[in-house]
Amino acid sequence: MPDMSMGGSEIAMFVMGIAAAGVVAGLLAGVFGIGGGAVLVPVFYQVFGLLGVDEAVRMHLSVGSSLAIIVPTSIRSFTSHKARGAVDMDLLKSFLVSIPVGVVLAAIATASISSAGLRIVFTVVTVLVGIKLLFGRDHWRLGSEIPGNPWRSVVGTGIGFFSTLMGIGGGIMNNTFMTLYGRPMHQAVATSAGVGVMIAVPGAVGYIIAGWNNTLLPFASTGFVNWVAVALVIPIALVVTPYGVRIAHALSKRQLEIGFGLFCLLVALRFFASLMG
Repeated sequence: MPDMSMGGSEIAMFVMGIAAAGVVAGLLAGVFGIGGGAVLVPVFYQVFGLLGVDEAVRMHLSVGSSLAIIVPTSIRSFTSHKARGAVDMDLLKSFLVSIPVGVVLAAIATASISSAGLRIVFTVVTVLVGIKLLFGRDHWRLGSEIPGNPWRSVVGTGIGFFSTLMGIGGGIMNNTFMTLYGRPMHQAVATSAGVGVMIAVPGAVGYIIAGWNNTLLPFASTGFVNWVAVALVIPIALVVTPYGVRIAHALSKRQLEIGFGLFCLLVALRFFASLMG
């Protein structure tokens, strides 16, 4: 990947498309604390399709490659937010066991879930989150304090599980969870960057193991991770992520919510279209 049978112009378009995705993913990692996976997964799915990757592994490869890229971008986003004192470290520490447990369970399930199944999970979760952010009100809360165990562990496991199936850094679900308990959006975004680190590292390893020796995978793939895509996106995303952090701290709570909500619905719409096609 890219296939050597491709012409020079096709290879150039491939590189430019992935590079553009890297810029957008890096910015979103900083702005929303989402690691960029919500952008990378649908982009990779389309690019891999254009390059002839088999449908049976295309979504898995998109998710696995996204998780591998999220490792450095989420670390960069987390350190930038932490330097500003915006991260809830106590909440993050309380997720140290439950989120990785969810990631491991998802990695085990990945081998038996179809491409369509992964796309359905992606679509349903992003639609629900998008609607909540766009139409939610301040009184839409589950409580004034984030619950302790066992509920916190259940939520952490769920965040790790569904985020890994979607190839995202957990920001979409953790942002929703924290704001439903009255936490400021900026704090939720910052803390989500740390959640992304917990998800991406074991998640990427899990997808490599799940796709090991799969004969349908393209060139330069180790399990469900394609290293050409990873190598193209990571340097670009690392450079632009701090700029996304600056944008996040310059926006109001409502501006962040509307931007995030519209983004979620746009991505969900694209995947819904692929399921209908």
